Amino acid sequence: MVLSSRLIVFKDEMPYSILEINLHFTAHPQFLLGETRRTKRRRNGPPPPQKRKRSASPPPPFQPSAAPIDLSLLEALEKSQQNTIETLDLKTLKKLALSLERRLNANTAARLRYPDNPDKFADSELELHDELQKLKILAGAPELYPDLVSLGTVNSITGLLNHDNTDIAIDAVTLLQDLTDADVIEDNDESAQVLVDALIENNAVELLIQNLGRLSDSDPDESAAIYNTLSTIENLIEVKPSVSELVCEKTKLLKWLQARIKIREFDSNKQYASEILAILLQNSVANQKRFGQMNGVDTLLQAVAMYKSKDPKTGNEEEMVENLFDCLCCLLMPLENKEKFVKAEGVELMIIIMNQKKLCYGSAIRALDFAMTNYPPACERFIDVMGLKTAFPAFMGTSQYSNRVKAETERLNQLELDDLELIAVILGHLWTSEHPRMRARIELLLKQQKLTKKDVKDILQEYHDNIGDLDGPEEKERAQSKIVKFISALK
Repeated sequence: MVLSSRLIVFKDEMPYSILEINLHFTAHPQFLLGETRRTKRRRNGPPPPQKRKRSASPPPPFQPSAAPIDLSLLEALEKSQQNTIETLDLKTLKKLALSLERRLNANTAARLRYPDNPDKFADSELELHDELQKLKILAGAPELYPDLVSLGTVNSITGLLNHDNTDIAIDAVTLLQDLTDADVIEDNDESAQVLVDALIENNAVELLIQNLGRLSDSDPDESAAIYNTLSTIENLIEVKPSVSELVCEKTKLLKWLQARIKIREFDSNKQYASEILAILLQNSVANQKRFGQMNGVDTLLQAVAMYKSKDPKTGNEEEMVENLFDCLCCLLMPLENKEKFVKAEGVELMIIIMNQKKLCYGSAIRALDFAMTNYPPACERFIDVMGLKTAFPAFMGTSQYSNRVKAETERLNQLELDDLELIAVILGHLWTSEHPRMRARIELLLKQQKLTKKDVKDILQEYHDNIGDLDGPEEKERAQSKIVKFISALK
C-alpha cells in the first residue's frame, strides 16, 4: 500500500520546496492506522459507480507567485511529518473516537455561530471529513465493534447521516458500508450483532433511507452513495433478518424502490434496487402484502413488459430482469396479490411473452406457476385467453425429451427448470382445478397433438426426480409434493 501527499510551499515569490511523502507498508492492514479498506461487491451485483480518479500525470512546472506564505500549509506539513504507524487496539480506537467527537463539536459550534457564513465552518467540515476517513480502518478490526458502541461513537456516526452538508452524510454512508461489509464481519458474528443492534437503536435505518431522498444519480459521488446505502441495508439484513420487515415498516424504502424500477433507462443502481426489492419480498409475507397494497403487482408487470419482445442488452441487465421476475413470483404468494395479477391482465402478458420466445420465456411460465398455485381463477383466465394454444406447441416432438433431459441435468440440479417441465406444471395446475371444461380442453388438445396424459405424467415425473435441494430439504419436499399431487390427478 502506498500513501502519498504533496504540499507546495511558496517563499519570497519562488517555489520553496515540493515534498513528496511515500510510505510503503507490507504489514497486514488490520494493524495499520490510516488505510481505507476497499470492499468488494457481493451477490453477483453491479460494481458501485466509479468515482473520478485523480490524474497520475506529473504536476506542471511551477511559476513564480506573489502569494504570501500559507501558514496552514506549513502546519499541515509539520503534522504529516509527525504521522506514525500505530497498532489498532482499544487505545487507538479511543483516540479516534475522541478526535471525531472534538471535530464534530467544533463543526456544530461553528455552524451555530455562523449559520449564514459557510466560510467560517468550511475548515471544520474538512477536518470532520478527515476523521471519518480515519475511522474506516476499524473495518480491519471488527472485534473492536462492541467498544465502538460503548464509546457512543455509533450514535455520532448515524447522526451525521442527517448532516446539512451532503458530502459529510455521504462520508458517513461509506463508513457504515465498510464497517458492515459481509467480508469484514464474516467470522465476527457477535461483534457484528452488537454493531447492527446499536445502529438500529440509533435510527440508522430511518436516516439512511431519509438521506436517499436528497441523492441524485447525476452526481457521481451521490450515485455511489446510493449504491452504498443499498449495500448497507443488505448488510444489515444479512446480520439481522428482521431488518427486512423493519425497514419497510418504518421507512419509505419500498416506495423509493418502486419509483426506481419504474425508470425505463437501465443503470447499475436500478439493477441493485431490483435485487434489494427481491430480498425484501423473498421471505416476508408482510412485505409481500404491503407492496401489493402499493400497486406493486402493476409496477412489476410494467417493468417486465419492456422485455416482452426484446432481450436485455448486457449480462447486468439480464440479471436485473431475473430479479424483477423473482420479485413478481414472491409477490404472487399472498392470495390477494394473485387476484390483482389476474385483474391487471398479468396472465395475458405472460402468454404474450411466451409467444415471443425471448429470454423471458421461462420466467413468464414460472410466474404463471405461482399465480395458478391454489388459485383457480388464474387457471380459468389462462384457458379463456387461449393459453393452451401457446403451451401445447412445446409438447410437439416429446419423443426427443429424454435426450433433452440428459443435456439439462446440470441445470436441473441448480433448479433452473426446463421450459417443458414448467409447462407440464401449468397443465397440472389446470387439471387439479377440477373444472370440467378445463379438463375437456386439455384432453382434446392432447388428442390433437397425438399425446396422452401419460406423456404429461412422464415429464412431471422427470421434473420430480430432478428437483435439487439448493433451497433446502424443506423446499425440495414442498415442490416434490406439489408434483406428486399433479401426477396423481392425471391418473
